[in-house]
Amino acid sequence: MKIFKNIPPWLRNKYSLTLLVFVVWLVFFDHNDLLVQMERTSELKQLEKGKDYYTEQIQEMKKELSELDNDPASLEKAARERYMMKKDNEDVFIIEEK
Repeated sequence: MKIFKNIPPWLRNKYSLTLLVFVVWLVFFDHNDLLVQMERTSELKQLEKGKDYYTEQIQEMKKELSELDNDPASLEKAARERYMMKKDNEDVFIIEEK
């Protein structure tokens, strides 16, 4: 058994060998291995950025809704700009830039 003499003593120990195999299994072969965890972490960061963006958009929309509810001038401005509404005695000209 010359082969076993070349192996370091800590690898000949059945407990350390079992621990080594367990760690290798967890890092490379398990369902939740290291690569999957890294992918999930990056996906989580992207989702948090998206959450921040949509939270900001919601705040802007709430502010705009509040202005439309409380200020008739801003309501008229929004109706004219978005929906191209006009008064009976007006003509509306739309100029589009290329």
